[in-house]
Parts: sequence; structure tokens; C-alpha cells
Amino acid sequence: MTFLVTGATGNVGRQVVAELLRRGESVRALTRDPAKADFPAGVETVRGDLTDPASLAPALEGVTGVHLITFGGAVFGDLTTGPQLVELAAKAGVRRITVLNGGGPTPLETAVREGDVDWTVLMPVEFMANSLEWAEQIRTEDLVREPYADRPSAVVHEGDIGAVAAVALTEEGHAGQTYLITGPEVLTVHDKLRAIGAARGRDVGLIELSEEQALAKWREEGLPAETIDFLLGMYRDTPVEGRTVLDTVAKVTGRPARTYAEWAAEHADAFKR
Repeated sequence: MTFLVTGATGNVGRQVVAELLRRGESVRALTRDPAKADFPAGVETVRGDLTDPASLAPALEGVTGVHLITFGGAVFGDLTTGPQLVELAAKAGVRRITVLNGGGPTPLETAVREGDVDWTVLMPVEFMANSLEWAEQIRTEDLVREPYADRPSAVVHEGDIGAVAAVALTEEGHAGQTYLITGPEVLTVHDKLRAIGAARGRDVGLIELSEEQALAKWREEGLPAETIDFLLGMYRDTPVEGRTVLDTVAKVTGRPARTYAEWAAEHADAFKR
């Protein structure tokens, strides 16, 4: 069986590829630029663009399962070609689809739910990989500048999202399920920085920004207004789903969710001088 992974160069997509390979499956990775993809040996890299459904037709030949992305909903904009993509998948004989929810309802997810192919929706909370946004500050200044440092998050290892996706694509019993995926603990910014400091062998300081300072910083960085509004909403009052630990990873994969300390140890070099 062959599995097609879209968004394969992203933080989660690469983990879906890795988990499928670990399970001994044949993996086809979709990317706009195969020359820059740099996938492990054994991965078939194909060119395609989710905004151009016709470009996926060759990639879907002989495929059993497809992992789809939605382009992130409110933050990154919706992918609107869902109906065409689902129709192509059904015609190609695809049996299962997983969809990475991007933070809210999207046309693609709706099309998948209403289509004729068995589906599983993956709804992860904050990615541990988001902490890599701090890497340059930590390497150069040994500190981080962030607002709302006490905001709680059941932050999840992107590898665990990939593992849940791989199980849903390759095993029975997951059709029609929406999986809210969290890590094993609720952490604040303070907690995360302590873990990064321990992993790199050097403490990380924190300068807590006021909301006004954060707004000025984000605007200076060129973040769109809708992204800034999204961040403020999440930071001021994290939704209960984002700060509640669930055992989804253990139930689906048969092993515990990975901790932030494990993630920090895996990425320690990114935070070292």
C-alpha cells in the first residue's frame, strides 16, 4: 500500500512521513519543490500543489490513504479546493483520509467530512515545535521576550500528531473520528523555558512583554492583523481544549504522549550558542 502525505515538508507532515516509514509503509510525499524537500531514503517525492487539484491526479495513482492539510484556517488562510481534492481521491480508489485541522472549520475539512472516503480529523493543540521561534533570541541573548507568560498550554509533540495520523491511515477503527491531540502536561512559558535551559545546559531568561509591547513587536515583524487578533485571543484566554490534557495519543498509538522535556532534549542544539 502507498500513502500520500501532503504538507510533507511541514512540522507535522515530516512526522507523518517518518511514522509511516517506521511502520514499513510505502510513502509518497507531495511538495511544490521536490529538489528542496530532503526526505529520507525510500520516500517517493512528487511535485504537486493543493491549490491546483489537477496536479494531484498523478500523485494519487495507487494510493490507499492520504494525509491532507487545510492551510491553517484563521491564521494562514483556507484552502478552497477541498471538493475537487476529495473527488479526485475517491476516483483514485483512496480508502482513508486524515485531515490536520488548522484551528477552525475550513472548506477542505467540510468537504472531507461530506465525501465518500473514510476520514479522521486530527485536531492538535499548540505544537512544541512553535518554541523554535525563540531559538535565535535564546542563542544570541539567553532570553525570550513574550507576553502572557503564565498562559497555560497542553502543548503537543509534533511526532505524536504524526503517530496518530499514521495509525488512522493504516489501521481500521478510526473512520469518522475527530481526535483532539494534546501533550501529557499543561505548561506555561516559564515551564517551557526551564525545560529548554535544562536541555541546553544554560538557563534562559524571560522578559515579559505588556500587551502593548507585544502588539508593537508583532506589527514590526509584519504579522497580519488577523494573525495578531488570533494570538491575542489565544494568549488572553486559552480555550479549555488548549489547556486540558487528554489521553488521545496513548489510546490511539498504545504509548504515552511525549513530554516537552523530551522535545527540548531532541532540539537542544537549536538553542545553543
